[in-house]
Amino acid sequence: MFDFDAIIVGSGMSGGWVAKELAERGLKVAVIERGRDIDPVEDYKDWVDPWDTPHLDRKTQEDLEKHPKQSEVYAFNQNTKQYWVDDREEPYIVPDGQAFDWRRGYHKGGKSIMWGRQSYRMSEIDFNANKKDKVAIDWPVRYNDIAPWYDYVERFAGISGSKENIDILPDGVFQPAHELTTAEKLFKKTVETTFPTRKVIPGRSANLTEPTEEQLALGRGKCQSRSLCERGCSFGAYFSSVAATLPAAKRTGNMTLITDTMVQKLDYDPETKKISGVKTLNVKTKERKVYTARIVFLNAGTIPTTMILQNSATETFQTGLANSSGQLGRNLMDHLYGSRGGGIIPGMLDKYHSGRRPNGFYIPRFRNNTEDGSDFLRGYGYQGRAYRANWRTKVGNAGIGKDYKSAMRIPGPWAISMVSAGEMLPDFRNNISLHATKTDKWGMPIPVIDAKLRENELKLMGQAARDTKAMLLAVGAQITSLQKPEDAASIIVGDGIHEMGTARMGRDPSSSVLNQYNQSWDVPNLFISDGSFMTSSGCQNPSLSYMAFSARAAHHAADLLEQGAL
Repeated sequence: MFDFDAIIVGSGMSGGWVAKELAERGLKVAVIERGRDIDPVEDYKDWVDPWDTPHLDRKTQEDLEKHPKQSEVYAFNQNTKQYWVDDREEPYIVPDGQAFDWRRGYHKGGKSIMWGRQSYRMSEIDFNANKKDKVAIDWPVRYNDIAPWYDYVERFAGISGSKENIDILPDGVFQPAHELTTAEKLFKKTVETTFPTRKVIPGRSANLTEPTEEQLALGRGKCQSRSLCERGCSFGAYFSSVAATLPAAKRTGNMTLITDTMVQKLDYDPETKKISGVKTLNVKTKERKVYTARIVFLNAGTIPTTMILQNSATETFQTGLANSSGQLGRNLMDHLYGSRGGGIIPGMLDKYHSGRRPNGFYIPRFRNNTEDGSDFLRGYGYQGRAYRANWRTKVGNAGIGKDYKSAMRIPGPWAISMVSAGEMLPDFRNNISLHATKTDKWGMPIPVIDAKLRENELKLMGQAARDTKAMLLAVGAQITSLQKPEDAASIIVGDGIHEMGTARMGRDPSSSVLNQYNQSWDVPNLFISDGSFMTSSGCQNPSLSYMAFSARAAHHAADLLEQGAL
């Protein structure tokens, strides 16, 4: 007898989707979450007023000592720091001379609470890119295989956006887009006139602008344009597994959530060639327990999933469970955020913007698509925003009394900022491994993360910097900040917080870990649908793809169980 039909390791972006789909198919599922439970009523801080925020929302010395890496994230502040790990308790090793920033949080919902919510489909161009460029291996799927699942998850999650008919950024099932600001409309008109092969569109964001009956029934509501998303949204207006997929799974009566429980190892039965048990450790009580299920989904996040598999090495799989291909832990990718620029756009001082829209504009990839990028492969997109500077820019200015207060009420000029997100190619040399002797406080081997930018990434991001400057100058911006092409070498892998690729899917078990349905070639009752499965990264934010592939994989697994194939 099994304890459950399915065990899902991780309750975040992808794990929540697997739980929902399997539970709705009638399977009894356990979601094992390493971190604590989250209650939005008690834990979300989106109702805390600025004057009630500790330390005027400044980072303390204790914060910097406890969270030296996590505190560098824009979403780390006095009302969110409870979501980010203690770096002292969660060590990792980077080889000398290299850098990698691993940002994460362990709690119900994972990074789906703190994510940036930008939601873009990958295109046929992306799925065909490795084959066309002769890089790594070919994806085992094409856009038409995934398009129905993009439709499915967009409809449930709620994505705001605009139909644009752009080949490299397919349209989806959208709720109304957030309107561009006056300065963004000027930027759009200028860029599209000056560079006819480029488009400036509203960002596609997982914030509800016109909730459906299904979303309202889950207790979700319309985005209030407060731009406090990283604190957790009490309205459920942005997609998170806490607001959407886990409640949907719970209402079936088929889901059991097990929190404060770390999965350290999977037990493999060489006779059945299947996972026979999941070994866990309660992070508070140190109690050890084994859970069993007919199928196991790993959705712990790319690095933890890789660690679990490597820690589950057997006589059959000496370099990690399900690793007959030798690709487990290899081909680590991230998105490269850099080539930042900003400035002041003169004029339009009789205009303002409504609310604090949690979004901005997006420029889809144009290099090696509508424009040449002949000295490098792939390309980059841009995220940005233009807004009136508010009272915060005047904090610290000299003054007192009525005149000072009056000056604080006068908006500043229009400020624009933008950053490129570049594609990182899969490379066998970029990898994750476990240290042979060093362990953390729970006895888990410490990961060694060895990844760096290669020649293609440096050239790509150098060109992105030149394009940033050209577009800012075209709109007449008085540039106040700008990264130079030579600054590309300072971009740190991991800063994109989009780790992926270490258990890639493919067409051949000799060169990939998973098949086209996120199922292990070697261990048929093992599925992986977090970022680990990605065969290439594209330059689009990947969470929407994780959702679509997870829902697809869950239904395939359920079909196999119904057919008696597992």
